[in-house]
Amino acid sequence: MTKLMQIDHEHLEQKIYQIRDQKVMLDSDLAELYGVETKVFNQAVSRNKDRFPDDFMFALTWEEAKVLRSQIVTLPTDSHFRYRPRVFTEHGILMLSSVLKSKQAVKVNIEIMRAFVKMRAITAIHGEMSSRLTELEKTVKTQGGSINFILDLIDKELKKKQIGFKPGKKDGEG
Repeated sequence: MTKLMQIDHEHLEQKIYQIRDQKVMLDSDLAELYGVETKVFNQAVSRNKDRFPDDFMFALTWEEAKVLRSQIVTLPTDSHFRYRPRVFTEHGILMLSSVLKSKQAVKVNIEIMRAFVKMRAITAIHGEMSSRLTELEKTVKTQGGSINFILDLIDKELKKKQIGFKPGKKDGEG
């Protein structure tokens, strides 16, 4: 029995990219995780093309591939893509489980789904925090204006009359 590859969650999350406002994974990264060559991986996908509509999988433009290549630290700078890379959305990755049925593929798909769920939760938390900070900023600005107005009124009143104890005078002296 072959030993299944261990999944490093941090490494996995770094392989999820934002392209065309979607979180996606590269065919080469998925092939590596599934333990197959990219060519073999793409052949399996091509044999099941009807399972991968455009919202599940799409090929990058050469420009997108170039930009992505510049962002991938582990890719040598002089290397290039021979073919336009395919990327898979979360739904496409889910569909891969019906195409690639090895134990490794099942294990990898489960971990990838967990990574996508975790990223959605983090995104939601950041969105909520951003919204709350915006509201807090508005409140502080509004209250800051009110506080400054009150302080100005107090300052004006203090300048009109002296409030408090005047040293050097005894009670009854004018």
